[in-house]
Amino acid sequence: MTRPLALVFYESLLAGNQLINRLETLDYRTRSVSDLGQLHELATGERPLVILLELGALADRACAAIRSLRADPTTAHIPVVGFVTVKTPEDEARLSAQAQQSGARVVVGETALLTHLNTVLDQALQVD
Repeated sequence: MTRPLALVFYESLLAGNQLINRLETLDYRTRSVSDLGQLHELATGERPLVILLELGALADRACAAIRSLRADPTTAHIPVVGFVTVKTPEDEARLSAQAQQSGARVVVGETALLTHLNTVLDQALQVD
């Protein structure tokens, strides 16, 4: 049986490495995305089960990448999980709203994602 693929974009090495380790523990294959400009092409070619994007300093570019995925019928179905790594509640609320408006299925804080990854993935993969 093939293990599902998760594409992961992160800026914070600590959070990104922890997330990748947790995904691999859950039997996912992972592929790090180092350039948000390549996300759409990778998603089209690799056909991931889920995409996880950090919403930090590059949140505007991450949201643009989400909108690009949603605009293409070949990638529109892929669930996107955004995880917020900013520290102020105002920035967290703003980035969460921005990502949801862009088409992210689930947006959570970094700590919640790492603590409840299995539940967050279940929520993201739920078919409506």
